Amino acid sequence: VNYMTYLTYILEELTGLEYFKTIWISLLLHVYKRKNDLKGDYSSKLWDNGRQMVVCLWDLYGKLWHGYELHGVEKIPEGPGLIIYYHGATPIDYLYFMARLCNQKGRLCHSVADHFTFKMPGIKLLLDIFGVMHGGREECVQILKNGHLLGVSPGGVREAFFSDENYNLLWGNRKGFAQVAIDAKVPIIPMFTQNLREGYRTLGKIWSFRWLYEYSRLPIVPLYGGFPVKFRTYIGDPIPYDPNVTAEELAEKAKTAIQSLRDRHQKTPGNILRALLERFDKHQKDD
Repeated sequence: VNYMTYLTYILEELTGLEYFKTIWISLLLHVYKRKNDLKGDYSSKLWDNGRQMVVCLWDLYGKLWHGYELHGVEKIPEGPGLIIYYHGATPIDYLYFMARLCNQKGRLCHSVADHFTFKMPGIKLLLDIFGVMHGGREECVQILKNGHLLGVSPGGVREAFFSDENYNLLWGNRKGFAQVAIDAKVPIIPMFTQNLREGYRTLGKIWSFRWLYEYSRLPIVPLYGGFPVKFRTYIGDPIPYDPNVTAEELAEKAKTAIQSLRDRHQKTPGNILRALLERFDKHQKDD
């Protein structure tokens, strides 16, 4: 099977309708770019209106389809910080978070994405204007030293495919993100989204898909869902920079912080019907 066959499968199964929504938004950006005769330098204020257009569309979609809520945004420091989050079957909650943060605080959160993201046709402009990168350690440190926020999911593709309704963190021994925070001397901000696995799920429990991924590293695990369940993203207390803490210790602290958010805000195992009914629960407290 050739590369394009794999890529087509990825677009259909991994991202599904979300990919085609992204393509539509990318087309709007290309129209904006052409109309205003814009060139590179995506950090320029000339791109602000185009960025705001995308932010408003994503925020509106999150509000209508998932009743999206963001809690604890006041815990994000004014300066730089490394945002660490649990990776659902798709990172759609992270898109909603970026949009809501930009709308509420006027801040752009740069992001680290898997290398397969950059092979998807038609979305390069969208990735560029929102500061999405594959992210070597030095590049990540520099983004933070420049005063920006940076979002990373240590679990990455493995967590997306093979975690489940119990919301287990699949980080392995990853500690590179912690070393980035130490090198940049910035706090780590933990983040978790309630009901994320009830919105979208994968067939990662089927052993053949797990075996194929481990053997080839190809992201070929079917995804299903798109259910309009309630999404609530919770920001935890920042873990401050401490020069005396090792990367291993900081990674463990970050993991514990996200597990604490999960245990506090997520009923496990997750239940799709319950998550749907929460759309109508007007009395749930913001813990």
